[in-house]
Amino acid sequence: MKKAAVEACGDKTGDYHRKQKNTGGDCMAGFHEIIGHDDVVNHLQNAIQMGKVSHAYIFNGEVGAGKKMLASAFAMALQCEKHGTDPCMECDSCKRALSKNHPDIITITHEKPNSISIEDIRIQLIDDVSIKPYTGPYKIYILNEAEKLTLQAQNALLKTIEEPPAYAVILLLTSNADSLLPTISSRCVTLNLRPVKESDVKEYLMEHTHLPDYQAQIDAAFAQGNIGKAKQIAESTEFAEMAERAFRLLRKSNELELYELVEMIKELTAEKQNIYDYLDLFTMWFRDVLLFKATKEVDGLIFKDQYNYIKERAKKSSYEGIENIIDAIGKARERLHSNVNFDLVMELLFMTIREN
Repeated sequence: MKKAAVEACGDKTGDYHRKQKNTGGDCMAGFHEIIGHDDVVNHLQNAIQMGKVSHAYIFNGEVGAGKKMLASAFAMALQCEKHGTDPCMECDSCKRALSKNHPDIITITHEKPNSISIEDIRIQLIDDVSIKPYTGPYKIYILNEAEKLTLQAQNALLKTIEEPPAYAVILLLTSNADSLLPTISSRCVTLNLRPVKESDVKEYLMEHTHLPDYQAQIDAAFAQGNIGKAKQIAESTEFAEMAERAFRLLRKSNELELYELVEMIKELTAEKQNIYDYLDLFTMWFRDVLLFKATKEVDGLIFKDQYNYIKERAKKSSYEGIENIIDAIGKARERLHSNVNFDLVMELLFMTIREN
């Protein structure tokens, strides 16, 4: 099986995510090794084959989607001495790229964690781009987390994107393309990364992390098409512990007295940073309840180890009640995004779970 476009090199909120540091060292691979994103790969390979490489691209997708691996494969292919549409991984150029030592593939860095300043762009790109490539046909700049560019940095970058040297290729990697100036976006080719098929994510996890079928299914479902996220989850004991806490809360929610509900909310308050992961788990669990109520089949369940509890909940709740709960979870997410009081949001959610 092909190697996944794993961007486990990326920060996400939550304990189990913080265990995975962004080294960037495992993000080099050829196009043939990338799972999913066929439309993006085909576009880039066609551009190489037709000799119509743009001077600027935006790779847009959530953290873990595979932006770094795709950009690196594209950069290596452009510089490859065999001039194919996929890097050969054997020539001197490819070997230099794999060792992070290619003089004409420049990864732009920034000291401040939450912003990329005009100085970062000026020193590493604007002042450098006028120098012709040392060895390859192109000079390629890879800028990760482009959503962190300050307005001044974007305006400075715009001038280079408007009038680039013929050999320059700028790759902007972002989890939020809307954060870029329209004048930048309009001068770039935007490539949107879509979720990878759940079955492909599951297969990857089983092959590369040696998870059993059942656990790989859970992690793949939770990752929602993001192989980088799935890999982080699979390698994290913190996620498994969080999932068990989430299931315990759901199992107890129907039996609690009001004071116990308050204690439950306090428990969740202590894990505010993971609350959206909790809500995802709640949604998946109640979708299993709904599915079992409709089919009485175990095979389609994500959380097969929760079968007895899911079966019991399916007996207690009506179809309308389960749908009300799933809707309430979605509303809780929206309210938290709107900065509604956390305790109030959780209280409303668990009251709905109890009542349905």
